[in-house]
Formats: sequence, structure tokens, C-alpha cells
Amino acid sequence: MSSTTTLQKAGGSSGDPGTPESSDGLKAGLKNRHLSMIAIGGVIGAGLFVGSGGGIAKTGPAILISYALVGAMVVFVMRMLGEMAAASPNSGSFSAYADRALGRWAGFSIGWLYWFFWVVVLAVEATAGAAILENWIPSVPQWAWALIVMAVLTVTNLGSVASYGEFEFWFAGIKVVAIGAFVIVGMLAVFGVLPGSDNPGAGLAHLTDTGGFFPNGVGAVLTGVLMVVFSFMGSEIVTLAAGESEDPRRAVTKATNSVIWRIGVFYLGSIFVVLTLLPWNDPSITEKGSYVAALDSIGIAHAGTIMEVIVLTAVLSCLNSGLYTASRMAFSLGERGDAPKAFAKVNAKGVPTAAILGSTVFGFVAVYFNYAFKDTVFDFLLNSSGAIALFVWLVICFTQLRMRGILVREAPEKLTVKMWLFPWLTWATAAMIMFVIGYMFFDDGNRQVVSLSVLVAAVVVAIGVVRDRARKTELTP
Repeated sequence: MSSTTTLQKAGGSSGDPGTPESSDGLKAGLKNRHLSMIAIGGVIGAGLFVGSGGGIAKTGPAILISYALVGAMVVFVMRMLGEMAAASPNSGSFSAYADRALGRWAGFSIGWLYWFFWVVVLAVEATAGAAILENWIPSVPQWAWALIVMAVLTVTNLGSVASYGEFEFWFAGIKVVAIGAFVIVGMLAVFGVLPGSDNPGAGLAHLTDTGGFFPNGVGAVLTGVLMVVFSFMGSEIVTLAAGESEDPRRAVTKATNSVIWRIGVFYLGSIFVVLTLLPWNDPSITEKGSYVAALDSIGIAHAGTIMEVIVLTAVLSCLNSGLYTASRMAFSLGERGDAPKAFAKVNAKGVPTAAILGSTVFGFVAVYFNYAFKDTVFDFLLNSSGAIALFVWLVICFTQLRMRGILVREAPEKLTVKMWLFPWLTWATAAMIMFVIGYMFFDDGNRQVVSLSVLVAAVVVAIGVVRDRARKTELTP
């Protein structure tokens, strides 16, 4: 019996007959507009709004090079992932592809590490959102707000994949409109043509007038890379979601082709505006946050409150997508026999209820640890998941190197999206990722993060290898 048939018997075939069913039993309830906004919003995390000020303070205007380097790395990784996802859309995405190309141990390891990363993110984002809400309504304690936002988005994900898509459409839409408006208004102010602006508009002068473009040295660019790399995590979500869309191949192709301008506008464009509106060492950039400082310099009233609303939206978007992503990875692992079988079952609406609830429970536990054992247990969870984004991207590189050969032999007609300059650019991207991981060991601020992440990864890989060998032994006559 095929896995699809099994899932259909589990309840995946009895939903709305007007909603097509994907190849793995999930309902194809995401519309093209949902996928488009998930693809755009996936690269805009709360880290862009909150963490960019620290990177600017450490690197100066050269932080633009840091963003460009990491952005290029993400573009290449997404191109590789797009090649595989367009050929074979799957809710397990890179984990399922690693399973096939590198071995069951690889799919098991990277799948569970990715799940672990997102359930820890749930606690981080829930706490960040709760802090903003408590500031607005102090009568409700922060821990209660964290539970409330987690519960609301759990219910949303349990409803249907269309509910997730609709929430994400509006969450991502607010982020996109906000950054788009920020870039347009900011550029007008930069060149002194914004009516009523309080900023004199220095043009491009601030990029070099305070210690030059590299005020802290060329080496600071690498420090900047370490500070910004984690804000890009989430761009790969669209390849998981594509499996539940009306036209997976078209959705993946469109998302992959648009990733360059998305990163260019939202990351490089918005940071460029900040750096040209204010000198890089203006204390307000770190005190208020880079975007609030930029808006204040123009004379936008209530800039802090406006940015709080946008950050809260980004947090809720990340929570919504994080729960969705963790549950779909758990579903895929269950389908492949690498997680409890219950995770692979779907209800009448095509929703993997057990996978969602399992991910949510761990998220709630992580939230509890964040309040009860912040400096011990939660600190370990946070640090040990910190470098997993880089591990995921590295596995995507090695998987694509093997999958290209498999696709050429078995289904060359499915290679509708191809990685540029294969295999040289794939190898170059892998080398850059490994360099970043290696450099983290020599950086005081990241040494513990990468060390604990490697330790956890080694344990998970060891379990995966042992399981793989045991499985092969059972199959050997």
C-alpha cells in the first residue's frame, strides 16, 4: 500500500471535494496569492527590524556588503532548492530530498533539526510578541500574552491550510507594505525631495563621511555576516507550502525567480535608506532601533508605536509560519517512518492534527522554560538551535549535487528550474557556508552557539545513522 493511500484512509480523502488533494494526502488549499505572499514575507523576519541596528553599529556602512553576501548565498540556496522542489513538490522539502539523495540518515537528521529550530523559534517569537502586548495592556502579564498568541495561532493552523494561508497573506502583506513605504519615503527624504521632512537629505554622503565606508576595517564585514545571517531564515518555507498549493511547480518556480528582487528591495533597500538618512554611528540607531531612528529623523510622528505594530505583525507572521513549518516537517517525518505514525495522519480537512499539536506542545514547553529557566534550559535550547539554519543550507547544497544526477537519469523533463553554473556555483556556495560556520568558532559572540549546535547535530546524526543501519539489517535476508 502506498503512503498516499495510507494517508487517504487516515482521513485525507473525505474533505471538501472542491479542494484538490496533494500527492501526500494534504489538501491543496493554498491559493496562488497565498503562496506569493508567503514567498515575499518569508524573507522578512522580526530580526530585520530589531537586529539590524547592532549590525550597523559593528560594521558601519559596510554592513551593506554583509547583507549582499548573505543575500547572494540565500539566493543560490533557494535556486538549488527550487530546482528540486519544482521537480518534486513535497511537504518535507529538503529533508525528503536529502532522504533520497544522501540517505535515510540525512533526511532524518536534517528534518528533526529543522523541526527543533522552529519549535524553539515559537517560544522566542511568542515572548517577543508578548512583551509588546504587555506594554500596550499591562494588566495582562507577559506570560499570559505568550500563551494567548500561541493558542490563537494553533487554532488557526488546526482549522485548515487555507486558514494559515489567509492569516499569513495579511501578516506578510502588512510587512511588505510597511517596508515598501519605508523605502520610498526614505529615498525621497535622502535626496531632499520629501515635503515636510525634518531630515536635510545628505544624498549618499553618510555612506562615507564618518570614517569612510569601512570605518571598523574590512574584517568587520565578516562580523556583520554573522550578525545578519540568521535574519534570512524562513525563505525556504515556500517550498514546503508549495506542496499544498493549486499549482506547486508554478508556485516554486515563481518564488525562486523572485527571491533576488525580494532580498534586494527588503533587505538591501531598507538598510541602504537607514545608512543614507543617518550617520552609521548615530546613537539613536542602537538606542531606538535603526528603522525608528530613520523615521524619527524624517519627522514621522509616533514612529516608535508604528514600528511596534509592524514588529508585532512580523512576530505573529513568524509564529504562524513557524508552527506551520514545524508541523509539516513532522508530518513528512511521520510519513517516512522517522517520527510517530500519528504525525502522518490527516483529518477530514487534510490537516495533520497530531503533527500540529505535537509541535505546539513543545513550543508551549519552550515558552515555560523561557520564563522559569531562562538562563539555563532555555539558554541551551536557544544556543543549540542557533546555527541550524546554516546546517540546513549546507545539506541543501550537497543534496542538490546528488539530486541533479538522479533527475537527469530518471526524469530530465522535470528540470524546469536549474541551478546556475552547476556544479561550480553549488560547490562555491557550500564552501561559503562552511567558511561562515568555521568563522563562528573564532568569534567570541558565536562560539558557544555553533559549538552547541554542532553537538546537538552530531547527536541527531548519530541517531539517524544507527536507525538507518538497523533498518538495513532488518531488510537483509
